[in-house]
Amino acid sequence: MATSEIKFTVKLDENKLPVSIDWESTDGNEKSQCKSLMISLWDPKEKNTLRIDLWTKEMLVDEMKKFFHQSLVSMADTFQRATNEDKMADDMRDFSIYFAEKMDLIEKKN
Repeated sequence: MATSEIKFTVKLDENKLPVSIDWESTDGNEKSQCKSLMISLWDPKEKNTLRIDLWTKEMLVDEMKKFFHQSLVSMADTFQRATNEDKMADDMRDFSIYFAEKMDLIEKKN
């Protein structure tokens, strides 16, 4: 059986706020920097989602808005692939468009 590892290294300032986030994987990518990450883990014992949300001081508000929008779209795609719930995935995408319009990421439809 093959294994793969993803490693995150978070440098913190004196107040324990993230200054930089580096990540790498054993599948061949070189060490890369990112400004933000959201990790969701399913705990089967507790039947609950655990989360890790981090962003650096350098992450701009406009970047965070785009990050959330793109994450919402990706979640809709993943939800559709995992559940075959096409209608709900489309509803999630509709919300993603609404979110993007409200955050001025895209032009509003008439």
